[in-house]
Amino acid sequence: MSNKYLVIHMSDPTGEKMPRDEDQRLLGEWAQEGDAAGRLGDGAPVAGPEEAKSVAVRDGKVLVTDGPFPEFKEWFAGYDLLTAESIDEAANFMAKHPSAMMGRVYILPVVKLPWDED
Repeated sequence: MSNKYLVIHMSDPTGEKMPRDEDQRLLGEWAQEGDAAGRLGDGAPVAGPEEAKSVAVRDGKVLVTDGPFPEFKEWFAGYDLLTAESIDEAANFMAKHPSAMMGRVYILPVVKLPWDED
Protein backbone atom coordinates (compact mmCIF):
# COMPACT_ATOMS: atom_id res chain seq x y z
CA MET A 1 0.00 0.00 0.00
CA SER A 2 1.36 3.42 -0.95
CA ASN A 3 1.39 6.28 1.51
CA LYS A 4 1.50 10.03 0.95
CA TYR A 5 4.22 12.22 2.43
CA LEU A 6 4.67 15.97 2.61
CA VAL A 7 8.31 16.92 2.17
CA ILE A 8 9.37 20.35 3.37
CA HIS A 9 12.65 21.64 1.99
CA MET A 10 14.58 23.78 4.48
CA SER A 11 17.59 26.02 4.24
CA ASP A 12 20.38 25.25 6.67
CA PRO A 13 23.59 27.26 7.05
CA THR A 14 25.52 24.05 7.86
CA GLY A 15 24.67 22.51 4.47
CA GLU A 16 27.04 22.12 1.53
CA LYS A 17 27.57 24.85 -1.01
CA MET A 18 26.72 23.63 -4.50
CA PRO A 19 27.25 25.26 -7.90
CA ARG A 20 23.99 26.05 -9.70
CA ASP A 21 24.69 23.65 -12.57
CA GLU A 22 25.29 20.77 -10.13
CA ASP A 23 22.10 21.68 -8.25
CA GLN A 24 20.14 21.66 -11.52
CA ARG A 25 21.68 18.35 -12.64
CA LEU A 26 20.91 16.57 -9.35
CA LEU A 27 17.40 18.00 -9.24
CA GLY A 28 16.76 16.86 -12.82
CA GLU A 29 17.97 13.32 -12.06
CA TRP A 30 15.88 13.22 -8.87
CA ALA A 31 12.74 14.40 -10.69
CA GLN A 32 13.27 11.94 -13.55
CA GLU A 33 13.61 9.04 -11.10
CA GLY A 34 10.55 10.18 -9.15
CA ASP A 35 8.44 10.58 -12.28
CA ALA A 36 9.47 7.16 -13.59
CA ALA A 37 8.49 5.54 -10.27
CA GLY A 38 5.18 7.43 -10.07
CA ARG A 39 6.41 8.88 -6.79
CA LEU A 40 6.02 12.64 -7.38
CA GLY A 41 2.93 14.74 -6.81
CA ASP A 42 2.73 18.52 -6.65
CA GLY A 43 5.74 20.49 -5.50
CA ALA A 44 7.22 23.94 -5.86
CA PRO A 45 9.82 26.33 -4.50
CA VAL A 46 8.51 29.17 -2.34
CA ALA A 47 9.44 32.86 -1.93
CA GLY A 48 11.84 33.98 0.75
CA PRO A 49 10.99 35.24 4.23
CA GLU A 50 10.80 38.86 3.07
CA GLU A 51 7.59 38.00 1.18
CA ALA A 52 6.01 35.83 3.89
CA LYS A 53 3.21 36.54 6.36
CA SER A 54 2.17 34.89 9.60
CA VAL A 55 -1.55 34.72 10.45
CA ALA A 56 -3.02 34.00 13.87
CA VAL A 57 -6.37 34.68 15.53
CA ARG A 58 -6.24 35.60 19.22
CA ASP A 59 -9.26 36.70 21.26
CA GLY A 60 -11.21 37.11 18.03
CA LYS A 61 -8.62 39.45 16.48
CA VAL A 62 -6.78 38.55 13.30
CA LEU A 63 -3.05 39.19 13.66
CA VAL A 64 -1.07 39.36 10.42
CA THR A 65 2.69 39.76 10.76
CA ASP A 66 5.21 40.37 7.99
CA GLY A 67 8.20 38.05 7.66
CA PRO A 68 11.00 37.37 8.18
CA PHE A 69 10.33 35.57 11.39
CA PRO A 70 13.22 36.07 13.81
CA GLU A 71 12.56 32.80 15.64
CA PHE A 72 13.42 30.84 12.48
CA LYS A 73 17.02 29.78 12.02
CA GLU A 74 16.10 27.91 8.83
CA TRP A 75 13.71 28.87 6.05
CA PHE A 76 11.21 26.88 3.98
CA ALA A 77 12.61 26.61 0.47
CA GLY A 78 9.77 24.56 -1.03
CA TYR A 79 7.70 21.41 -0.75
CA ASP A 80 6.88 18.17 -2.52
CA LEU A 81 4.14 15.60 -2.17
CA LEU A 82 5.47 12.06 -2.51
CA THR A 83 4.04 8.59 -2.70
CA ALA A 84 6.10 5.79 -1.20
CA GLU A 85 5.59 2.42 0.45
CA SER A 86 7.17 3.66 3.69
CA ILE A 87 8.73 6.72 5.25
CA ASP A 88 12.11 4.97 4.96
CA GLU A 89 11.60 4.59 1.22
CA ALA A 90 10.65 8.29 1.03
CA ALA A 91 13.78 9.21 3.03
CA ASN A 92 16.04 7.18 0.73
CA PHE A 93 14.54 8.93 -2.28
CA MET A 94 14.81 12.38 -0.70
CA ALA A 95 18.48 11.77 0.16
CA LYS A 96 19.16 12.25 -3.57
CA HIS A 97 17.62 15.75 -3.63
CA PRO A 98 19.98 18.76 -3.57
CA SER A 99 18.02 20.20 -0.61
CA ALA A 100 19.17 17.26 1.51
CA MET A 101 22.78 18.24 0.80
CA MET A 102 22.52 22.04 0.90
CA GLY A 103 19.90 22.20 3.65
CA ARG A 104 17.63 19.53 5.03
CA VAL A 105 14.25 18.00 4.29
CA TYR A 106 11.48 17.08 6.67
CA ILE A 107 9.26 14.16 5.68
CA LEU A 108 5.80 14.10 7.23
CA PRO A 109 3.22 11.35 6.69
CA VAL A 110 -0.09 12.72 5.43
CA VAL A 111 -2.87 11.49 7.74
CA LYS A 112 -6.62 11.82 7.95
CA LEU A 113 -8.30 14.23 10.31
CA PRO A 114 -9.68 12.45 13.41
CA TRP A 115 -13.27 12.93 12.23
CA ASP A 116 -12.45 11.52 8.76
CA GLU A 117 -11.05 8.23 10.04
CA ASP A 118 -13.06 5.07 9.38
